[in-house]
Amino acid sequence: MTGRAIEHAAVVLPAHNEEQHLGPALTALQRAADALPHHCPDVTVSITVVLDSCTDGSAAIAAAFAAADPRLGMVAVDVRSTGESRAAGIGAALETLRHERAAVWLANTDADSIVPEDWLVGHVRMADSGVDAILGSVEPNAQDLEPALLHRWLELHPFHEDHPHIHGANFGVRASSYLAVGGFPRLRAHEDRVLAELLLREGHRVRATDTLRIITSGRTHARAPQGFAAYLHALSQELPAASAL
Repeated sequence: MTGRAIEHAAVVLPAHNEEQHLGPALTALQRAADALPHHCPDVTVSITVVLDSCTDGSAAIAAAFAAADPRLGMVAVDVRSTGESRAAGIGAALETLRHERAAVWLANTDADSIVPEDWLVGHVRMADSGVDAILGSVEPNAQDLEPALLHRWLELHPFHEDHPHIHGANFGVRASSYLAVGGFPRLRAHEDRVLAELLLREGHRVRATDTLRIITSGRTHARAPQGFAAYLHALSQELPAASAL
């Protein structure tokens, strides 16, 4: 609903016991943050890791990254909710910023996901074109899936512009639009879909694109009910029946 140029990109990444994936995810985000000033020199960046009920080494990993990179901060919560974690991270990020909210871009991803180097550049450039929210695409890591399951997933999720899929792991939104509709709902799953529907309903300009694709874990052990891993697990359960037809 506004064409205001972006001045700050605030990345928010929730993590619940992600010691296996968090390091690579943060390394990829740092590369994306490093690339941003080369293409968008007037845009600053911050990264907020939300540690939700972590009992493994995730906090130590995040702390090591934060000690070496002033762009990175941490928030600890005990909610076991992806929606509430995302909302807490965004709230913490916005508290430290003095920019007008229409000039702040909220780039959301997950701790088990790898963003490409041009991820933030792409988000900012698209936002500067007048977009209020971006629904990026995701691709499960092929090394995590049996070939039959990966083939079935790709059949159901062809990569193209204006796709119908919504993933919190690759979801960008202008802060003013985010706040105008109440932000991420405090849900354990589907908080991304609810927010996208609210934005569309209120007339904000939402673009679904495959130009900003990320790689996410293909694990089928669900951390969130009805989340991406749960969907992959359900899809794997359909494969024997489908092949028997």
